[in-house]
Parts: sequence; C-alpha cells; structure tokens
Amino acid sequence: MQIFSLSLVALIVANVLFATGCGAKGDPKPSQRFPPAACAVRSTGLRTLEIVLPSEDTQGNRLPGIEAVRVYYLPLGTSYPLPMEVFQQGEVILERRRPDLPSPGKALSLDLTHFGRPSGWLSVVPIRVGNIAGMPSQVLPWVDPAL
Repeated sequence: MQIFSLSLVALIVANVLFATGCGAKGDPKPSQRFPPAACAVRSTGLRTLEIVLPSEDTQGNRLPGIEAVRVYYLPLGTSYPLPMEVFQQGEVILERRRPDLPSPGKALSLDLTHFGRPSGWLSVVPIRVGNIAGMPSQVLPWVDPAL
C-alpha cells in the first residue's frame, strides 16, 4: 500500500511540474530577422551604378527578398569616410522599392544623371521588410557634375 501511495505522489508531482513548466507562455514569437549583408556596388559610368543585391543576411541565412535599396550621399569632408558614417550622417538621394527590384543576388543599374550635388561620397544600403537597414556598401566617390 505504501509503495502504491509513493508512486501516486510521484505521478501527481510529475503531472504538476509538466503542466506548469512546459515552455513559454503567450503567443509564439516570430523568428528574428537579421539585417541584410552589404550590396556589391561599382561605377559603370560617370553617372551610373551597378548594384548586386545581397542574397544573405548578416548571419548567412538566405534572404527571400529586399524591400528597398537606398543611395546615401555625404558631402566631401576632410577624410575618406567609413561606410557607416555615410549611412548615419548622409542623406537619402535615391530609393528604389519593390516591385522595381530584382531578386536577391541579381544586378540592378541606377542612373544618377539627375543628381546635381557637389563632390562627395555615396554608399548603398539594402532595406529588408520591416524597415531593417542592412550593412552599407563600400564608399564610392561622387564627382561634381559641373566639373
């Protein structure tokens, strides 16, 4: 009789622990979205850029797509800026959004002939759904169109 009551108590304790300690409470949380990796950027002409959209995020996970691409401009300063400086201190001069963007890993050509700013620096930042800004691209020089 005593063995039966001990096993009954152990069963009740196990059920109580199972019922109260089984996982997180509340709604399930969506998986975390990491920022996109940097775009590959190069000048293809005096006023055109070729941008290859990233296919992975900063953690190496595959990206389903990019929501937008923004080109940032920073006026000429005393030294060559870091990409993050152009992103944080610069201004957006051009933005391309879906559906005008190719799929990740594909190239996009941007024409900047309308952009009439003095000499400075450019950097391109991919934007993921949820307005998650990715890593800025390498810094490219911008030459004053009047020259």
